Parts: sequence; C-alpha cells; structure tokens
Amino acid sequence: MEVVIAPGTEAARLAADIVESVLRSREAPVLGLATGSSPLAVYDELVRRRREGGLSFAHARAFLLDEYVGLPAAHPERYVNVIGREFTSRVDFVAGNVRGPDGLADDLDRACAEYEAAIEAAGGVDVQILGIGTDGHIAFNEPGSSLGSRTRLKTLTGQTRRDNARFFGGDADIVPRHCLTQGLTTILSARHLVLLATGHVKALAVHQMVEGPVSAMWPASVLQLHPHVTVLVDDQAASRLQLGDYFREVRAHKPAWQQA
Repeated sequence: MEVVIAPGTEAARLAADIVESVLRSREAPVLGLATGSSPLAVYDELVRRRREGGLSFAHARAFLLDEYVGLPAAHPERYVNVIGREFTSRVDFVAGNVRGPDGLADDLDRACAEYEAAIEAAGGVDVQILGIGTDGHIAFNEPGSSLGSRTRLKTLTGQTRRDNARFFGGDADIVPRHCLTQGLTTILSARHLVLLATGHVKALAVHQMVEGPVSAMWPASVLQLHPHVTVLVDDQAASRLQLGDYFREVRAHKPAWQQA
C-alpha cells in the first residue's frame, strides 16, 4: 500500500495520472468509478485533460461501485445519473459503456450476479477509484461486511444515511435504506485501487484502514491485502497516521522507475 500525503489538488492530479496511463496504454480499458465528494476533483481534472489534451474515453468501459435500491430511474440522486452529471457525460464515453448495478430490478439477487458476470466479461477493472466513509466503509460495504463478499444487497447504517442526507435536502429519513454494492472481494479483484480522502472527519477511518488490523469492523482495512493500492490523503485526513512522517519520507525518495 502506497500512502501519499498531498494537498487535494495534487492528489486529484496524481489520481488522474493513473487513470490517464491506463487509458493510453490499454486497448480496452475498464474503469471503476465512485460517486460522492472524494473523487469530484479527479473527474474535473480528467474532463480538463479531455478538453485541453484530447484524452479519450471512447474505447473505455466503466462500472459503478453501487446503487440505491428503489429510486426512480430519473431521480437525480440515482448513482448512474449522478456519475453522468459529474463525469461521464462531460467526456466521450460511448453510450451504454457506463453501467451500474440495477437497483430497480425485480430480482435483485439475479441483478447482482449479472453485474459480477458483466465485470468479468469486460476483463475486470483496471483501475478502481474509491472513497471512504467516516466509519470505514468502501462502496456500501458497511461495518460488519464479509471480507469475502461479492455484489449484493445491503442495508445502510444510520451513520451512512445521515452522511448522505446532504444529497437529499438534509433529510436522512428519505435516504434509501437499501442498496446494491460491489462486495469487498469484488473490489479487491481490480488490478489497481486508488482511494482518496480529505478532511479531519476521515482521519480515524484512514488510520484504521492503513494501520489498524484487517477487520470487518473497518471494511476498508481489507485493502491491506491488495498488492497495488494507492491512498491519496491530505494533511487533515492523514493527521492520525502514526507513520505519517515515514510515508512522507518514502514519497520524497521514491525511485523514478517505480510504478505509480
């Protein structure tokens, strides 16, 4: 796990560098996209590179981490609509090449199995963008989630619903209680994981993810088991890291040849 402590703008640039490298080096790249506030600066940077540098997404496919269950197809907070508004409609993805779990399916278990199969058929995710919740969840894998989980139905915690109330007019009661989410093992199947976190509110979760034991109580800690993880955090999110000075030293002396 590589931990990079950098200002938010620099972190967004570094994440965009990773995505751009995949887009330019692979014939049929597959991106894993996250919603929420953490990746917004990354998406803005990628849009800028599309507009100013000709970076193309036309040959790429993308899969979303999760989706609410039961939100109408046109609801602005349905994640497939959110990612379109924030990113994919602003670049040149081919229609139909961005897919999320089907939270409106009649058979949700079957929809989850079909989503797993679609990711596998695409060749797996090359680079997965991630955020982290204040309680250590990634995607909607809440505390207590199985470390061996695959895409499935989950019930959201009260904390997650309160955190997401800002997208629903501040009313946690109207945030959906259920979602479909990629499981922790699904996420670990991606070839490169890139997690971003900013602010003091994420500091405990970042500490537990990086330095705590691997535990279902802090689902993001499972990333310690992945061979290629880049964690991009600002000083505030890194404030509880016991090894913060070491991570800064490692970055300052990173060999030029070492892979991102």
